[in-house]
Amino acid sequence: MSNADRLSTTFDGNTILARGRLADVALAVRQRLNERPDAALLTFDDTTGRVIDLDLRGTPAEIVARLGDEPRGRGRPKLGVVAREVTLLPRHWDWLAAQPGGASQALRRLIDEARRGDRGETQGRIAREAAYRFMSALAGNLPGFEEATRALFANDEIGFFRQAAGWPADIRTYTQELAWRAVRDED
Repeated sequence: MSNADRLSTTFDGNTILARGRLADVALAVRQRLNERPDAALLTFDDTTGRVIDLDLRGTPAEIVARLGDEPRGRGRPKLGVVAREVTLLPRHWDWLAAQPGGASQALRRLIDEARRGDRGETQGRIAREAAYRFMSALAGNLPGFEEATRALFANDEIGFFRQAAGWPADIRTYTQELAWRAVRDED
């Protein structure tokens, strides 16, 4: 997926201004800033919960072009293969070299087996960390933040909802989506 197609959400204060493809969201942000230059806007990546810094200079086409694909590195990009460094001890390399299909295929098999045995725990942890990043940015000063954070990391959605009940609806709902959407998507 290209950078421009990644899903994102922009908040104007405590309410959602725009959601969807980053390219569309960036253009909505530009429009709002043209209408209200003093608007307090923050754009978040819907997968990581990180703030996205948008470069809104130039024409709409130039803005979208800057959001295009990241530069590609080594590997087989058309297949989604990314080359990265792995550091192993010589005995690990020896064992991998002796496996059918070579080191890369053996590593892929081991990772797939570990993912199947994980029962979604890693995805759930990643989702809760994304929700926490977002919460820290927009809900850190809201009442019940500490208790809501404890409920979040305890994977207690009902407890989270109780603690965040007084929060602005968009902030509460978006945090819940980030934290528990991945778990629901697996079902």
